[in-house]
Amino acid sequence: MKEKIFRNYLELKSLEDFKAVKKPSEDYSVELVVTKDFQLNKFFYKKIGKNCQWIDRLVWTDLDWTNYISDEKLFTYILKNKDEIAGYFELLFNKDTKEAQIAYFGILEEYFGRKLGGYLLSEAIKFSFNLGCLRVWVHTCSLDHRNALYNYKSRGMQIFKSETLIR
Repeated sequence: MKEKIFRNYLELKSLEDFKAVKKPSEDYSVELVVTKDFQLNKFFYKKIGKNCQWIDRLVWTDLDWTNYISDEKLFTYILKNKDEIAGYFELLFNKDTKEAQIAYFGILEEYFGRKLGGYLLSEAIKFSFNLGCLRVWVHTCSLDHRNALYNYKSRGMQIFKSETLIR
């Protein structure tokens, strides 16, 4: 049986349209991963992606992961609850076009229901504009967390393209 998947592409072109969510408590922080480690990105991809059917990278070798995280355009940030990891996002920043893509974004399941998605997305958008971007964009689909599209739109992002995929 074929499954329909609905994908939306969203963008934010100005901080004037941005609706930030404040840090839920002083226990939380978002930090850039300075020493790149493919195992961290791989962990988040598998752990968060299992609920969203992220499957394209499951076949990647350690070399594929190493090559991916070695890209100078890639910035990985982690959400922490004190010293515990709680979520992450990956930004792909193109200096030439001054665009940042939120490539992957998610919160570990044990942190669901704590209203962290809006805060983490707010930080992703802020960090994107701090890199010098003029546009931040993302795509989400009907397989992602049920609040994903709502979260993106609530931060001021606008849909610029939609499509239906059959798999």
